[in-house]
Order: sequence, then C-alpha cells, then structure tokens
Amino acid sequence: MQEYKLGSTVIMKKPHPCGTNEWEIIRVGADIKIKCKNCGRSIMMPRIEFNKKLKKVIDL
Repeated sequence: MQEYKLGSTVIMKKPHPCGTNEWEIIRVGADIKIKCKNCGRSIMMPRIEFNKKLKKVIDL
C-alpha cells in the first residue's frame, strides 16, 4: 500500500483537463481532497477510489 500524508505531491493515472497529472493532498480522512498543481482546482474523492487512481507518490 502507498504511503502518503497531508501536503504530499502525487501523480494520478489520468491527467487533469488542464494538462498536468500532479496533485497535492490537502485533506486526508475517509475522503481525500487533492488540489491540481497547475490550475489550483480541487476535488474530493473516497479513499478507495483515490487508491485505485493513484499512480505514484513524489513527495512525502
């Protein structure tokens, strides 16, 4: 299982429509909230869905 925490930079499998696939974790709990590093848009998704869509963790 991947290790990540608040403030970690992650790469998702699919890129955001703005062109990047780098995100910053801004909330951790039952749901995970991530913010796009390029445009600043934030999305929230359940932890199970996040784990499926996660490619790798860059920064811990």
